[in-house]
Order: sequence, then C-alpha cells, then structure tokens
Amino acid sequence: MPTSTNDALAYYTEHGTISDPGRFARLFDNLPQDISQLCRIIHGLLLHAFWAERYGEKPSEERIACASIRHVEHILARIQEINSEPLEQSRHLNERFVGNCRTYSVLLASILQHQGKPARPRCGFGRYFKPGWYEDHWICEHWSEEHHRWIMVDAQLDDFQCQELGTGFDPLDVPRDQFIVGGKAWLSCRNGETDPNNFGVFNMSGMWFVRGNLVRDIAALNKVELLPWDGWGLIDREDASISPEDLKLLDEIASMTSDEVDFSEVRELYKTNESLLVPPIIKSYTQSGTIEVDLSTEEIVEEQ
Repeated sequence: MPTSTNDALAYYTEHGTISDPGRFARLFDNLPQDISQLCRIIHGLLLHAFWAERYGEKPSEERIACASIRHVEHILARIQEINSEPLEQSRHLNERFVGNCRTYSVLLASILQHQGKPARPRCGFGRYFKPGWYEDHWICEHWSEEHHRWIMVDAQLDDFQCQELGTGFDPLDVPRDQFIVGGKAWLSCRNGETDPNNFGVFNMSGMWFVRGNLVRDIAALNKVELLPWDGWGLIDREDASISPEDLKLLDEIASMTSDEVDFSEVRELYKTNESLLVPPIIKSYTQSGTIEVDLSTEEIVEEQ
C-alpha cells in the first residue's frame, strides 16, 4: 500500500474536533462493528427535519433548531438529555434528535473512528431525491479493507425512505454516479456537462451553491465538517467577485477530490489558503438572519 494511502487511513481513523465524542465516548464502546447495524442504531436516534412529517411527527421549533449543533459531543449530550438509555435503544419519534443529512454522516463517521476504522463525511449532491435534480446532501465514506476502496454510505436512508424514493441501490454502498461529491459537481458544471441550476435545495441553486459544497467538502476532508448553512472564505463571495486565480484554485481542488482524493495535496492546499481554511469565528446563515459563531463552543458571538 502506498505511503500516501497509509497516511490518509491513519488520518481518518482519528477523530477531528467535530467528530470527537468527548465525554460521551463510552456510549460507543459496545456498539456493533457491522455498518448495517450501526445505521439502524442511528435511525433509532435521529429524525431528519425535512422527513419528520412523513413519519407522522411534527417536531417543535426547539427540536428543529438542534440541526444546527455541529459537534458530535454536543449532539450526544442532547440525545442523552432527551433519553439516557444506551444508544442501541431505539427512541420513539418524539424522543429522537432532529438533525439533517450531515448529522447522520458525522455521527456514523465518529462511531467508526472510535472503532479504529477510517471514515470521513463528504459534502456533495444526491441524485436520488428528485428526478433530474442534484440535492444538497452529505454521506459518509469508510475504508473497506476487504474491497480495498472507500465505500459511500448514506446513513440517512432507512427502509421507509428507500421505499419512498424508489432507490435502486444499496445505501450501504452508494454508487458514485448517485452521490456526486462537491468537486465532481463543480467540474461537471464548469465543463458544461450539467446545468448548475439543477444543483441545490429548495429554491436555492446555481454555481455559487456548487462552489459552496466544493469548499465544504475540502474542509470536511480536513476534518472540519460544518453545517450546510455555514459560510467563510470562498463560500461567502458573490460569483462576480470570484477572480481567475480563485477559479484556478477551485478547479485544482475539484480535480484532486472528485474521484480519488489526493490526500497530501488536499491537506497542503487547505492549510495554506486562507480562502479555504475555516476560521475560529464563522458566519451561519439562518432563517432569522446572519449570525457569527465561535466554532470551538458553538456560542453566538454576534447577530446581524
């Protein structure tokens, strides 16, 4: 195995600041090793904010606000506050932590890392939510020694969602033409192969949205897995203010993250470019307005 691959596997076996379960690591100690069983456990803990009503649940605004919790330690704290049973105990719908696709992906990655397995959340677009549409989405990749490759897992998709969506693939091994990582989406739009207006969520779409997921994905590959509505650096700029040098950088990181990830280059580019590097204080664009958040504590430092 090449040294670069060994370095990558060692890196993604360790928790990052966000995926670290912290004082709740003990909750992972007795969980099964099987990916399918882990996903079922996660299904019993979480409820996706956008799917809740299809399950017959109407969560309060307070519960929906939990989707803005970034750190796994804080997510686990809330899960335990609601119900202190072991994680293997499936919760009733009204006791589940309300999150989004990123929550499922980061939680699965955290468990796998705790078990000593390389795992990393990825930001991109799912093709399986609406025909002809690339939905803003996150999945989790884990390294399979048996197959000697990174396997994509959509930990959000339970039996009900698979049936509702009519997915024709195994959510434990999502085909790479069904989940499009940020870099691949960027290159596809830049090359004119796909229309950037078909990438996004709700009424938000366009090249700016694709750029945002590309930058979020390189941050995630550097173990800083932020919310879909967090912004910094190149994410915050209008299309008109993106310079030729910016485009060259975006094309470069897209090329090295779209298929096989060039680990050493991804690490170097991220660490040496302020427009990519996540700062200690980030902007978060909420329905009530823009806020600034201290990433280490998740506390709001300013509201605009």
